Amino acid sequence: MTATARHSSRNRIRESTSRRVFRVINTTVLILLALICLLPFINVLAISFSDSFFVDSNQVYFWPKGFTLSAYTYILTRASFWSSFRTSLLRVALGGALNLFFIILTAYPLSKSNDRLHFRNVYTWYFFITMLISGGMIPNYLLICNMGLRDTIWSLVLPGALPVFNLVLMLNFFRQVPPALEDAALIDGAGHLRTLVQIYLPVSLPAIATITLFCIVSHWNAWFDGMIYITTPSRIPMQTYLRSILIDMNIAEMSADDYELYASLANRTVKCSQIIVATIPILCVYPFLQRYFVSGIVLGSVKG
Repeated sequence: MTATARHSSRNRIRESTSRRVFRVINTTVLILLALICLLPFINVLAISFSDSFFVDSNQVYFWPKGFTLSAYTYILTRASFWSSFRTSLLRVALGGALNLFFIILTAYPLSKSNDRLHFRNVYTWYFFITMLISGGMIPNYLLICNMGLRDTIWSLVLPGALPVFNLVLMLNFFRQVPPALEDAALIDGAGHLRTLVQIYLPVSLPAIATITLFCIVSHWNAWFDGMIYITTPSRIPMQTYLRSILIDMNIAEMSADDYELYASLANRTVKCSQIIVATIPILCVYPFLQRYFVSGIVLGSVKG
């Protein structure tokens, strides 16, 4: 047996012991973490499809008992649900587009060195301090009212048009772009706008995908601003509407069929069905963005 063969044999023996143990431990830990994340969601899903008798008696765990669609029927058959759903979709599309537009345009110049942008640290701290100090709810409300934005979609998207936390993330991503790329573009006669669009954005797709998901989730889950800024019921976002089903439900305004259906439901059943309805759109968006999370931000952009 040659020395190479003996060395290869020893490597196989080493892998068959320590590496196999590592794989078993690693797989076990990952399975446990997956169960910790999935089991509560499965429990919520089972409760949303279960009869109120079994839910109230705490007999539902990970499989529905007395399968029923009453909770979803109660939520989905109401016209106010679909109007709030359209408002949330409009808010996500409009708010997400504004967020990305302002984040990218602000992060690009702030990612430059002090030699290229004078007083860059001053501008950066100007934005960063807004994460630590806020004007407060009452001044914000008065500002929205005085600007004539109350009870409009703009009151939901303009106050948070530039999320500073996401701005800091994008700024740090832009700082990792090799200066050689920008220098080559400037030598070829490209301006800053063309450099941003054709150089920075293509190599920053993982960062853009991550920040896009953050913005979408933030707008989709927001409910408090819809409660204080929107007064017309047909214009409230979906999360505010779903909250009002249990918190501010006006039984006097229900029809006889709605009241009979609502009376047959358990509180937990309605809550769990709300969670499922509010989660499904995000679950549909996430798979399209997830593949960017594991890719390198500037992998392969500079050789040598």
